[in-house]
Amino acid sequence: MARSAPLLVLALGGNAFMKKGEGLEKQWENVSRAARAIASLVEKGYRVVVTHGNGPQVGLILEWIHRVSPHLAKALTMDIAGAMTQGWLGYMLQQAIGNELVKRNLPRRVATIVTQVLVDRHDPAFTNPTKYVGSYYDCKEAEQIARKTGWVFKQDPRGGCRRVVPSPKPLEVVEIEAVKKLVEENYVVIAVGGGGVPVTATDHELRGAEAVIDKDLASSLLARRLGANALIILTDVDAVYKDYGKPGQKPLRLLTTTEAKKLLQQGQFPPGSMGPKIQAAIEFLEASNNAYAAIGRLEDALDVVEGRKGTRIIKG
Repeated sequence: MARSAPLLVLALGGNAFMKKGEGLEKQWENVSRAARAIASLVEKGYRVVVTHGNGPQVGLILEWIHRVSPHLAKALTMDIAGAMTQGWLGYMLQQAIGNELVKRNLPRRVATIVTQVLVDRHDPAFTNPTKYVGSYYDCKEAEQIARKTGWVFKQDPRGGCRRVVPSPKPLEVVEIEAVKKLVEENYVVIAVGGGGVPVTATDHELRGAEAVIDKDLASSLLARRLGANALIILTDVDAVYKDYGKPGQKPLRLLTTTEAKKLLQQGQFPPGSMGPKIQAAIEFLEASNNAYAAIGRLEDALDVVEGRKGTRIIKG
């Protein structure tokens, strides 16, 4: 594949692994579906870097620790849980994508990087947790858990109550040069899984932070640092909607950054769902030239990339 081939950063939503209401037994089935979509893009000649969310999985790890070995909770911190999900989910994607490439007579060139992402230790997010992780609970049950653990729960726009944790702004991708090198060698690279492991810098040392970075904002940062041609956010909705969930909801097939900012300010895109995706697209486009962003369904990945489905966002 030519180094001049278009470079896409594909940000996979949580539905690439588990859909709402599903258990872990569905993981391989869902990952295989995601792998087919990604392999179709590689087959068409695109260079691809894959990112993914980890909200349900990192929350599960933290819940397991608390229930099974609460004495380990202080040692097995949130950053370590994030790194564990990078290995867990990265392995699954790496294997499934590789298998799909081989089926199409393409080389098995896939690599996962456990990626650290720098955040500011004074970020106000550390005192205002907003990032949903873990399972969906009945809100009364969530209140009981909160009293026992000290965890913070909020109502998820998608239903039920979930734990929320700090979500600081991503500043730099520590392993960016390694990602670039693998892209140059025509690898499908899986990086900044779950938004990356959040780390802070002190006296030339990096230290893990108790947080989970938003995957879409981290993907936007990665796309900017790579000089990607497009940021593609793949989720479980077919497009960005105005008045989503209301009787008069309307799909938006093309948005400029100016229009997207206006709708964001109007509260059209909630912070717990579409808001970070729109913000990620805006940040990517404002720092890029001759690039575009797109949001759509995972199953429609090729059509979303090529403008036949989903919502395309352009600078202007």
